[in-house]
Amino acid sequence: MPVVHLVDASFFVFRAYYSIPPEMADGEGRPVNALYGFARFLSDLMERARPEYIAVAFDESLAGSFRNRIYPAYKANREPAPPGLKEQFGRCRELCRLLGLAEFGSQEYEADDIIGTLAKRMRAAGFSSTVVTRDKDLAQLIALGDEFWDYMAEERFGYAEIAPRFGVYPERMADYLALTGDAVDNIPGVPGVGKKTAAALLARFESLDDLYANLHLVATLPIRGAATLGARLEAHRAVAYLARELTRIACDMPLAAEPARLRRSAPDLALLGEFYDRAGFGPMLRQQAERIARTAA
Repeated sequence: MPVVHLVDASFFVFRAYYSIPPEMADGEGRPVNALYGFARFLSDLMERARPEYIAVAFDESLAGSFRNRIYPAYKANREPAPPGLKEQFGRCRELCRLLGLAEFGSQEYEADDIIGTLAKRMRAAGFSSTVVTRDKDLAQLIALGDEFWDYMAEERFGYAEIAPRFGVYPERMADYLALTGDAVDNIPGVPGVGKKTAAALLARFESLDDLYANLHLVATLPIRGAATLGARLEAHRAVAYLARELTRIACDMPLAAEPARLRRSAPDLALLGEFYDRAGFGPMLRQQAERIARTAA
């Protein structure tokens, strides 16, 4: 079965920005630390994995997705990207194109939704997916034959390894996060329901819907505080269902992306060289691009 690599770009761009000194700048004084770190990561990934099909997904806005209309406080706890980082995102997307990679972004949807939509479409076309990320939310996309690749930790998880690693099977991850909430994204959960309790509930019930259809059975479970847990879940039913609207990845967004578009092409070495020259990068990335070009279709 052919494989498509789906890259959660924003994590790697942010990581580079905060791990490489901001003093790294091009000839015009513009910071290039995030661009350089992302270029290193992406080039290493290409050389190591040699993907035939690949797409790179970017977040374009922290406060403009459809989730903010559902819940205005969604991600409101996050600071806006610093100007020195925000400007580099556009150059990171340009880098993808010069490397011969399909890249996507949306003001309405998040990178998770782009990856989810691409995974669903490619699965229908006979592909399995390798999702390159550290974000547990994306574990909900993993089906049999797919892989969650935590590139920085050198760890890979197939469908059967998701529950031991994250607490629940992929198809229950959105419900799990709806019960626990997600402080990182400012998503509320059911008060008093932590990771262990949510995992125990979803080991017994197939989904949030199944749980709420059988709240009378919760008191019989070997869970601490089970006697009062059903009443607490009932009192916060609306919160749990609101949270699931936020935690569930949209896999049906409008996106012009047929499988052929995700097939990588050879890097444009001439333009890529000029791009690296403007950024003030040394010869290592150029040499790597030449090696990558030899593996392209």
